[in-house]
Formats: sequence, C-alpha cells, structure tokens
Amino acid sequence: MKLTPDVFITGRSFLEDEVKGKTVIVIDVLRAASTIITALQNGSKGIIAVEDMGTAGRIAQNLDSSSYLLCGEKDGEKIEDYHLGNSPVEYEESVVKGKTLIFSSTNGTPTLVRCSGAKEVIIGSFLNAKAVTDYLRTIDNEIIFVCSGWKSRLSFEDTLCAGYMLHQLVGTVLPVSSPDGACVAFALYQQFGSDITDSVKNSNHAERLRKLGFEQDIDYCCQTDVSDCIPVMEDGVIVRKV
Repeated sequence: MKLTPDVFITGRSFLEDEVKGKTVIVIDVLRAASTIITALQNGSKGIIAVEDMGTAGRIAQNLDSSSYLLCGEKDGEKIEDYHLGNSPVEYEESVVKGKTLIFSSTNGTPTLVRCSGAKEVIIGSFLNAKAVTDYLRTIDNEIIFVCSGWKSRLSFEDTLCAGYMLHQLVGTVLPVSSPDGACVAFALYQQFGSDITDSVKNSNHAERLRKLGFEQDIDYCCQTDVSDCIPVMEDGVIVRKV
C-alpha cells in the first residue's frame, strides 16, 4: 500500500472511471455488506448483486429454481414474494448453504454494480474489518473505500466503518497528504469510534431500521472483527476469497 486510501462518501459520489484499475472496498454496514458476509460465511455458493428487481427476475429465469434464492429489500423492507429480505440473521446455514443468491438492495447492490469495473471489488463491514485490512496490507495497488450511503446521501455508519478500517491500516495518525474523504472518515472514527454500537444506534439509518422492527440487525451489524470471510466479486458473482 503506497498511498493512503481515498474514501468516497456515497455510492454516487464518483465516476465509474475513477475506480478502474483500483482495489475497491464497498461498505454498507446496515445492511447489505453485513448480509453478504454472513451468507458466504454460512455456505452460500455465490451472490449476484443486481441494481433492481427487474434484473433479478431476468437472471432467475435462467437458473434452476432449486439452485437460487431471491433476496433483498426496498426501502428497508423485504421485497414481496422474495425468499429472504436483507436481515443478516435470516441467512442461516440451513437456508443458504449451497445456494446462489440473487440479491437486490436499496443502496448496497447499486453501489456494487457501479464499482464492478474496478480491478478488484471487496465487500466490507465492521464484521470483517480486520480480515479485509489484513489483506489490504499485502497488496500493492491503489485502494478506495466506497460507502454506499443512503439514497445518494451520507450514512454515518458507513463512513465510520471506513474510518475504522483506515485506523487499522495507518495507525493513530493519518498522513498529512491524505485525501479529503479519508480525513473525514478518519476524524469521524476518532470522534465516535470508542463505542461503535452506541454511535451507530444514534444514526439516521439505524432509526429507520428500528421503526421497521430490525433492532436485532443493528446489534448484529455493529459487531467488530468477528468474521474472517472476505467477499470478492469474480465475473459478476460475489464469492468468498480463498
């Protein structure tokens, strides 16, 4: 790692050409990244991230009905007639093992699609932050953290997570020459990182999920460094990095 990684604050805050040739870590703490990590940890064969329900339906038509699950949410709630929503606690081994998941979400999967032209796309959250940063130390490529945000707006928890990973990568002092996005994320972690769960619970998106009855998801997604699973996108399918 030659340069301090940059941080794009939302999934719409960059041009797609800006990620070409780079290693991109897509963050969506609440909840797509956390759900993808959990699904692969529990044996999912792979995950196809799609931008909308129409694309999901077209892909499903070409697969054996016993081999896949339609998964995802719209504005936080499970899509009607889908097998699973976007609650990571639903993605138990008994449900997802050996299955291909066709996955659509409001913020995370459109961001993944926009980043698909990068040299390498990794999915990260608090759950696997240490595993991701341990890997990033081994590569010699420009790194960008992309926060999915909420409908093109900043999400506190995604930016905080980017700051947490930066802190793990560079230590307690950010180089003076660091990009502005990295400075913002790093400063946010310095201010609020002493109690990640409590800080995230006060965020706008946590409040939305709480109103929908997903308090358990917030607690789950705030766990730090509990998974060694590193999801990567290979030929359009997200799989567990070997």
